[in-house]
Amino acid sequence: MKEYTSFEIDGKEAKKYISFDVGGTKVKHGLLLEDGTILSKDSYDTHCTNLDLFLKEMTETINMYTQNHQVSGVAISLPGFINPHTGYSESGGAVTALDHQNLKKLLEKRTSLPIEVENDGNCVALAEKVSGNAKNCTDFICMTIGTGIGGGIFVNGSLLHGHSFRGGEIGFMITRAGNYDMDILHSNASTNALIKAYKKLKGISEHQHIEGETVFLESRKNSSVRKLVDEWVQHISYGIFNLAATLNPQKILIGGGVIAQQGLISKINHKLDQLPWWKRIKIPVERCKYQNDAGMIGAMYNFIEKQGR
Repeated sequence: MKEYTSFEIDGKEAKKYISFDVGGTKVKHGLLLEDGTILSKDSYDTHCTNLDLFLKEMTETINMYTQNHQVSGVAISLPGFINPHTGYSESGGAVTALDHQNLKKLLEKRTSLPIEVENDGNCVALAEKVSGNAKNCTDFICMTIGTGIGGGIFVNGSLLHGHSFRGGEIGFMITRAGNYDMDILHSNASTNALIKAYKKLKGISEHQHIEGETVFLESRKNSSVRKLVDEWVQHISYGIFNLAATLNPQKILIGGGVIAQQGLISKINHKLDQLPWWKRIKIPVERCKYQNDAGMIGAMYNFIEKQGR
């Protein structure tokens, strides 16, 4: 790992933070400066069902950074229903080990560093608001496409948490009524949903590991897979349409690793333009500035907001 000594921002020594972005497949982590600069980053597989292993891996990662760096705190982006004030996770989403747990308190017992947590979709929205493609917006929505569908919503310049911290859980929107297994965005518009449909089409075991990249590459030469991707993009467009119709934001930003696929934003906009009602509520639909790093950057901004510089 590259060694860094001292950095200055506006004439003052910049603080360093450890930031985690916990996903259903990987836990991404990095050492960040307070302006969002990522000094180093890495990832490891998520222990989704074992709390002890989850805490052990995260604590060891924190210790790895603190051995060589003076760190001001630990920022964490988490899936699920998160109370950002207390750190309590009513649900950990795909990381069931965090159901009814308080990661903030659990880690504060294992390290002397202050800890702050926030929902992953909200962290993406914070990253885009502070220094990304929504910097000049007061009303916008981030939609993240990954293991599931996440979201973060800004209204009148403020992050919308909702009464019980479920604001932005757009993955639960019903967009395909009549098929319980595929009714909601989580199950018809996520990367996992695309891979699941691909496996079914190809007769591949559900236990075999397939990357989303594989599906997109094959769609270029296989018409059946291309049709599968086309239907998947259509489901994404339905979710975007409903969000635009409900909240009338200035723009909707799409994030997640899958957005790196060439032409995907154009395909989404094309599907929206095919909806006869879109012209009445049409808004810009663009990509997030920060792709795979958005969660880490937003988590750090949340930490700074909560703790003060």
